[in-house]
Amino acid sequence: MCGIAGYYSASNAADPQFVERMTDALAHRGPDASGIFIHNGFGIGHRRLSIIDLSHSADQPMHSKCGRYCIVYNGEVYNFREIAAELDNPMSTTGDTEVILEAFAKWGTQMVTKLNGMFSIAILDKMLNKLYIFRDRMGIKPLFIYNSNGLFGFASELKAFKTNQQFKLSINRSAIYSFLNLGYIPEPASIYNEIAKFPSGHYGIFDGRQFQTEPYWNLDGHLNSEVVSDEIEAKNNLRTLLEDSVSKRLMSDVPFGTFLSGGIDSSIVTAFAQKTSMERIKTFSIGFKESSHDESEFAKQVAGYLGTVHHQYTVTEKDALDLIPTVLRLFDEPFADSSALPTMLVSRLARENVTMTLSGDGGDELFHGYGSYKWAERLNRPFWKMGHNLVGAAFAFGTSKYQRISKLLSYDRLTPNHIFSQEQYFFSENEIGQLLNPSEVGSLKLKEQPTVLGRNFTPAEQQALFDLKYYLKDDLLTKVDRATMLYSLETRVPILDHRIVEFSMNISPSLKVKNGIQKYILKELLYEMVPKELFDRPKWGFSIPLNKWLLGPLGALIDTYLSEGVVRKSGFVSWSHTETMIKQFRAGKNYLYNRLWLLIVLHYWHLEVHQKYSNDQ
Repeated sequence: MCGIAGYYSASNAADPQFVERMTDALAHRGPDASGIFIHNGFGIGHRRLSIIDLSHSADQPMHSKCGRYCIVYNGEVYNFREIAAELDNPMSTTGDTEVILEAFAKWGTQMVTKLNGMFSIAILDKMLNKLYIFRDRMGIKPLFIYNSNGLFGFASELKAFKTNQQFKLSINRSAIYSFLNLGYIPEPASIYNEIAKFPSGHYGIFDGRQFQTEPYWNLDGHLNSEVVSDEIEAKNNLRTLLEDSVSKRLMSDVPFGTFLSGGIDSSIVTAFAQKTSMERIKTFSIGFKESSHDESEFAKQVAGYLGTVHHQYTVTEKDALDLIPTVLRLFDEPFADSSALPTMLVSRLARENVTMTLSGDGGDELFHGYGSYKWAERLNRPFWKMGHNLVGAAFAFGTSKYQRISKLLSYDRLTPNHIFSQEQYFFSENEIGQLLNPSEVGSLKLKEQPTVLGRNFTPAEQQALFDLKYYLKDDLLTKVDRATMLYSLETRVPILDHRIVEFSMNISPSLKVKNGIQKYILKELLYEMVPKELFDRPKWGFSIPLNKWLLGPLGALIDTYLSEGVVRKSGFVSWSHTETMIKQFRAGKNYLYNRLWLLIVLHYWHLEVHQKYSNDQ
C-alpha cells in the first residue's frame, strides 16, 4: 500500500523537486521508502508502505528487465504468483510490483484483466514516451487526474496537487449540488474543475497531448439474464469464493489482523481468516463510552468464540472530539460521512499492533443489508406510488421522526439517489434547489440503471446497483482508504473480490432477503462457523452520536462555520434558509442534524482548506 504521483508538462522539463513535493504530501501513505524518476518531460514518484517483500530491491519506481518501462503502483495484487508462473520469467523480487511490470511488458494493457486485487498503477513507456494508468474494478484504491492548462498530473490524494502553484484549481460548483444530496462527490467529479477521479475498471493512455480512457471491466456486463435461485448451490459457491478471497488477502510479510465490529460482514471475514490462518488472528474493535449503540461487547463475544487475539478500546467523547478537525481536513474536498471518525480511531488502535488489516466492506451492498432497500421495495408498491405526496404532507405535521419520513415521501421522481439521500437525512433535490444560491444550482449526471434482456431488476436490486457504483466507491471505500492510510495501515476488502461481486449480483434477491431476513444467504454461511445467537439483535451502524454532539460540544462548529458572515461570504447557500434550519434544529427538529453537518463540512472546507491553499499561492 502506497502513494503515487506524477506529472507531465509540455512546456518545461520535469523538475525533480516538483515530483518530490507531490510525493512528500503522501508520506503518510508510504513512510518506508520514497523515490522519483524523470524522463522526457515526465516525472513520477512513489511513497512505499512495505507489506510484501520488505527489501529495498522492491522499492519504486521500478524498471522492467528490458529497461523500457517504469512503474509506480499503489495497492496489492493477490494472484501475482499465478501470473508470474504464466510469464515463465524468473523474478528478482518476491513481491507483486515486478510481476505487474513484466506482465505489462509481455501483454500490454490487457495485463490488467488478469489482476485480482486493489490497485492504481502508472507505467511509463520510456521508448514511446507514453504513460499508462490503471485503476481496479471496484475503485478500492484512489486515483485523481489533473488535465488542464497544458499540464497533466496524477496522484493518490488531492493534496498532492496543492504542493505546486502550476496546478491551477477552481471550484466545481456542480459538485456542491451532488455533495449536499449525497454527502460525497461521485466519480468522475471532484471539488475542482481541473481534477477528475479516474474511473474504476478503466485504463488510460497519455501521449503528451491527449489522454484517452477505455473500460476493461464493467459490472453491467456481468449481470446475467438468469439468476441463481438454488440455496445450496448459492451457498456452496459463495463459501468457496469467500474462503479463497480471504486466504489470498492474508498474504503478508508484516503482522496483520481484522477489523471486528461484531456485525455480520466483519464477523464472516474474521471467521474465514481464523479458519484459514495457522496462527491466532488479531482482531480490533472500538466502542463509545457514551453511546447506546455500542457493539464492542458483541465483537468481544465473536472474538472469544473464534479464539482470536482481541484488542478492544473504549473511546471517550473527548477522544473522538479531539479528532474532529482532522476528520474535516482529511479528504481534501467536502466529505460528510461522520463514521470516518470511528474508522480513524480503530485504525489508530490497529496500527499499534499490525500493518495490514481485513475489513468487511461490501456485504450490505451485495446482499441487501441496508434499510434503503426496504424503502425501495415499499415505495414502488401501488399504494405508495399513488399516495406518497398525500401521506408525506400528512406526516409533515407529526413528530420529528414523521417529519423525516415526510421528506422521504416527497419527490417528483423516485430515484435511488433520492431514497439514499433521505435515508441518510441529507438534502432532497427539491430542498437543494431552494437552498443553493441561483448561480450554484446544477447537479452532476449519474449513470442510468442497466438493462439486461430477460431480467427485471427489483427495486432493491436497483438500489444496490446505485450503492455499488457510487456510495460504496466514493463514500465507504474512500473513508476506509483515507482513515487507514492516515496511520500507514493497509486495509484489504475480501468481500469485494470481483469474482464475489459478479457472482453475488447474479444471486436471486429471494436468497438475499428471505422471510424478512436481510443478508439471508450470507448469514446462513456465517452461522456454519459462529452461533446464530451471537447476532440476535438489530443492525447498528458504525456511527457517532452526531445529533447529540451538535447540540452540545460541537455546537461551536455551527456558530463558527454557519455564521451569517461566513455563509454570505462563501456564497454557496442562502443565509435565510440556513438560519431557519439552525433554529429548527435547536428547537427540536433533530432529524436536521445531518443537513447541518453537510453545511458545516462545506463551509469548513471552503474556509480552512481551499481558501488557505489559495492564499498560499
